[in-house]
Amino acid sequence: MMGGPAGAWDLLTDGREWSAPPLDLPSDPAAWYQLAAIGGWQAVVADTTHPVTHDLLTARCAGLPGQTRTWLSLPYAVPVLCAAASAEGVQALQQAVMAMSAENLPLHRVVAVLVATGDGRLPPVVRAAATMLSGRTAEVVHLPYDTTLRANGLRSGRVHARTRQAAARIAAAVLSAAHESWGSPLPPAPQPAVLRPVSPAFPA
Repeated sequence: MMGGPAGAWDLLTDGREWSAPPLDLPSDPAAWYQLAAIGGWQAVVADTTHPVTHDLLTARCAGLPGQTRTWLSLPYAVPVLCAAASAEGVQALQQAVMAMSAENLPLHRVVAVLVATGDGRLPPVVRAAATMLSGRTAEVVHLPYDTTLRANGLRSGRVHARTRQAAARIAAAVLSAAHESWGSPLPPAPQPAVLRPVSPAFPA
């Protein structure tokens, strides 16, 4: 648990090294929503490696809703699409945004984050892509390169001030997108029904 100006925050993690492979977690977005409801949390950040464009195209070919649409159907869900601030990264991000637009998904509550892969000025192609994306998404935020974070993850406890400022901008963009869609303050999310114990059946 961490303290902050807005109260206490709970951090649910496996405590492994940051370089360890991802855990085998539930793929159904509803499972994450259920976790939030059980914990009584007001906000949950689900960090996934979900391939948006691939999922949308696969779902369209199969005639199924797909995980991306399911994520966005959850109450007060705001997607944050992250990509490397490189030519390849922004190209993949632009393709994802175009695919979402073709599927009539709510781009007005999508926050795009361009993650710097090194120090220095962003390449012209990245700046041009950011301009294009800013007109189609809720906001575009640049996450600067942080040497300590890249080398040691959060274990060292040292995060550059620029990184903290960018994180605050991302959080503010998410809240702003949610307020634009559902009002301010946000209404309470629906709570799943309580699982009631089942009486054992006795033979007649």
